[in-house]
Parts: sequence; C-alpha cells; structure tokens
Amino acid sequence: DNPEEPGLPDEFHFLQPLLLYLTFQPTTWSSQFVYAAADLNLYYDVTHPRWYKRPDWFGVVGVPRLYEGQDLRLSYVTWQERANPFVVVELLSPGTEEEDSGKTISKVNKPPTKWEVYEKILRIPYYVIFSRYTDEIQAFQLVGSRYQLIDLTNETIPMPDLGLSLGLWQGSFREVDRLWLRWMTLEGELIPLPSEVALIAQRQAA
Repeated sequence: DNPEEPGLPDEFHFLQPLLLYLTFQPTTWSSQFVYAAADLNLYYDVTHPRWYKRPDWFGVVGVPRLYEGQDLRLSYVTWQERANPFVVVELLSPGTEEEDSGKTISKVNKPPTKWEVYEKILRIPYYVIFSRYTDEIQAFQLVGSRYQLIDLTNETIPMPDLGLSLGLWQGSFREVDRLWLRWMTLEGELIPLPSEVALIAQRQAA
C-alpha cells in the first residue's frame, strides 16, 4: 500500500462499505464493543510499525467503539488494541484483484501480501472477496492455520460467533439498485438500515 496513492477507486468503494457499516450489528456483542471501518490503515506488525494494509471494510468485536473509550481512531493499530479484525471484505478492482485473491507472492525484505497478513499474521477468521463486475462472492474461513473456501450454496456466509450472516441482497441503497453485500441474521433476515427502522416506526405509529 502506497501512502501517495489516490483515494477510493470508484463510487462503489464508498457505497458498499457504507452499507456494510450500517448493517454490521452483531447480536452477541453490545454495540459499545463493536467497531467497523472502511479504507482505514490497518497496522499489523510491531516490528515493522510503518507497514499497513488498507482493507475496503473490516469489522471487529471486543474493542470499544472509541479508542480507549475516548476518541475516534486515526488508524487501527493491532498491537494497541484488544482484538484483531474478525472479518475483512475486499472489493475487487482491476488493480488489486491479483493480491486480493491471494495470487501474488511477497518479495524479500518487502511487506507481506494482504493474504499473508490476514491469514498468517492477524489470523482473521473470515475473509470475503466481492466483485461488482461479475457479482461473484468468495469467502474463506480460517481453519487451523489456513484459509478454506466456504461453500456458498445459499449465497450466505454464517458467522455464529457474531449472530450474523453475510449475504447477497438485490435492492436499492442510496438510490442505486443492484446486487449488494449485506449483513443479515443467521436465519437470513435483513439487518435493517437506520432509515428502514425509522420508516417502520412511522408506520407503526400511524
């Protein structure tokens, strides 16, 4: 990751992480100990404190929403936190597809690849890859020391430790109708957006 590189590659890289952020509501944790971020530097190696990856989206449980309960995070520094990310989502783009898919090899005396960081160093339990060009999703679960491909027969990824599943949803978000990644219950019911909660409340009050 190059600190001189431009920002988000396209509008989808803003909208899709936003939808994930708004619907990431684990039922097994208090909201005070749930954290999610998009396009935020993730520092992973105390022996190389300037090395980082920048996931398109990641979620953590077991850490305060605010850093030390007081302030917004400038970045996520794993050796200063109580937990590593529980799930990472990468959105494929032409410039990152090879590395996101684990098809690149790290070079000597250079930072490890994303795959190596997520699987070997941080041991993130779930790694999800989604392509907006093909609407294909791939998901991997850490089993032992290796990622194993998850069978997506039902197009959902159950994560019992969160009380959630991650799946594909055809719908309109911010006036864009397409196939999105969205958080759901383990039974497949959509986690409502704040705007949807407000609309339901209005209808019930009418």
